[in-house]
Amino acid sequence: MSALAYDGVAMAGRQLRRVRNSPGLAVLTQMMPVNMLLFFGYVFGSALAMPGPEYRSFLVPGLLVATAAGGVMTGMFQAAQDTHRGVMDRFRTMPVSRAAVPLGQAAADLVVTTAGTVPLLLVGLAVGWRVEGSAVAAVGAVGLLLLFRFACTSVGIFLGLLSRSEEAAGQLGAASFVLPLLSNAYIPTGNLPGWLRTAAEWNPISAVTTALRDLFGNAPVPEGAAWPVAHPVAGSLAWSVLLTAVFLPLAVRRYGRS
Repeated sequence: MSALAYDGVAMAGRQLRRVRNSPGLAVLTQMMPVNMLLFFGYVFGSALAMPGPEYRSFLVPGLLVATAAGGVMTGMFQAAQDTHRGVMDRFRTMPVSRAAVPLGQAAADLVVTTAGTVPLLLVGLAVGWRVEGSAVAAVGAVGLLLLFRFACTSVGIFLGLLSRSEEAAGQLGAASFVLPLLSNAYIPTGNLPGWLRTAAEWNPISAVTTALRDLFGNAPVPEGAAWPVAHPVAGSLAWSVLLTAVFLPLAVRRYGRS
């Protein structure tokens, strides 16, 4: 096993132990999307043009992607915590691959995200959501979701390493909650004003959400949308690869600086 793989597994194990030692926080984090599904699905759903189970089928993929986008906040806070408590300095003094630390954190986050997605899917099935597409398409949707989560976590790790304090990272991470609101995760963007619709459709969350809805068979691809939404699978892959290719090397470089 190469040094990068060995060190990466060790760093991922450390991150998973952090989650195990804070079960209350993990449960609270995983229950939030479930609460949002129940609240949005039954309160907002009655006021929209797609009421009842149809809206909840529309909503579940959006919540999955909004949860994946939360990797920005999670990655930022954990990286800032390690940075300002001296953990990163300790790692730098050890014979650990520089790339293994951010890669291990991102890999562990994928494991936690995969496990945390199960309760949301089960509640979605209970309230009427179904996979209407093929099994192969559904597996592809899950793959896109995890790839996007990895990209968002890479962004968060870099921003966390840049942060001046844990408090600043927490405040900036909380602000990322706005991103799903400026997308098609919760409502269709067709009736938005022109400039706002353009901004929402170029939001990476909109492309991934549309891809999941299409692959799960929950909603068709909207007509006349911006390119990432009109070609959602290609748009999702492009956004995820671009974000990872830019921010993961930046995170490794930033970590390597003493």
